[in-house]
Amino acid sequence: MQALTRVYNTMSATVSAPKLSQWSFLHYEKLKGNELSSVRVMNGRVERIIFRETEQGLVIIIIELDEKHYGNKK
Repeated sequence: MQALTRVYNTMSATVSAPKLSQWSFLHYEKLKGNELSSVRVMNGRVERIIFRETEQGLVIIIIELDEKHYGNKK
């Protein structure tokens, strides 16, 4: 839970989503084929926060906590 809180606080303090790439532990990426992006919750784990970016800046709307990133078969 601490890792999730740290990621949430980092995202809240960020002006725009591409700036999330400054923190390597997040592994920020814009997802292909839709308007979503993702960040990793904890380094070395596959759980990711999937979220939407807006033209007004970074608005955190947590859509799902995904454990199957890159085909992981947990």
